[in-house]
Amino acid sequence: MTSRLRLAVVLALAGALFASGVRAAGPELTITPVARDGQLLVSFALVDGLTPDMRDAIQSGLATSFSYDVELRRATATWFDQTLASLTITASVRFDNLTRRYQLARSFDGRVEDARPTEDEEEVRIWLTEFERVPVTATSALEVNGEYYIRVRANARPRNTWFPWPWDDGSITGQAQYTFIP
Repeated sequence: MTSRLRLAVVLALAGALFASGVRAAGPELTITPVARDGQLLVSFALVDGLTPDMRDAIQSGLATSFSYDVELRRATATWFDQTLASLTITASVRFDNLTRRYQLARSFDGRVEDARPTEDEEEVRIWLTEFERVPVTATSALEVNGEYYIRVRANARPRNTWFPWPWDDGSITGQAQYTFIP
């Protein structure tokens, strides 16, 4: 094999590997949409989202938050898909080293919905990474038998990477298809 052909094969394999989206095992989003009582509700969880580094940051007393952008979208024939509804959820925690208690807060689109103290680490993990039956929109806004998808993008702060990649914003994205059948 000539050196040019060898180079072409190596570049083709590298391109195929890059295009396939191979990445290290890490946090992932599971999403479950359901229609109930005139509302489209979404449950989602950031599996393995509370990494050992994030736990260490929390235990140090550093304010830590997870932000989730939830979008109901519909595919269109044009370039951009149509966003029908969106919601931003922020779950935050701050550990007080003196009292050994966690202060938890959740906000939906900037409005604080719930805040509470706890001493339980498992409750902190659930608070930051699991959400049940979050209302996204009224089902009256949906077309019967319409094809939709829910996209959730999760970001954690503080972000603990040592090198900022220009094409990676550090977010984890998940998506679930949904057909509205009343």
